[in-house]
Amino acid sequence: MENQLTILLSEEEADAERVAELTGYLREELLDVEVDDVSALPAGEVPPGARAVDVTQVGALLVALGSSATALNQVVTVIRSWLGRAHDTRPSLHLEMDGDVLEVSEATDEQVEDAFKAFVQRHAPAGAPP
Repeated sequence: MENQLTILLSEEEADAERVAELTGYLREELLDVEVDDVSALPAGEVPPGARAVDVTQVGALLVALGSSATALNQVVTVIRSWLGRAHDTRPSLHLEMDGDVLEVSEATDEQVEDAFKAFVQRHAPAGAPP
């Protein structure tokens, strides 16, 4: 089965248009690394009476990592770089792979680096370089 990473992006008090813009920028950068695909996560049915656009669904990406042993590390490197360029506000991220969840919101750059490193190590194939 193909390795998949789900990324949910949000930003405090941001509207759907802003989240879609941020998500689009991140998606474009992720497509430049060794992954099979980066697509918008399909939204579920909208319950009766709910808003037609849910900001959390707008900011959802599905990254198909494929069989590359270094793809997850490359994806995390792109995300860290992308987060580092968010000067005005810092988006929150929720990454999930094989039931393992990493939440990144208000943290120092060092804490983010350590959390991403641990996440990658937990999902590295046996014998893969760190």
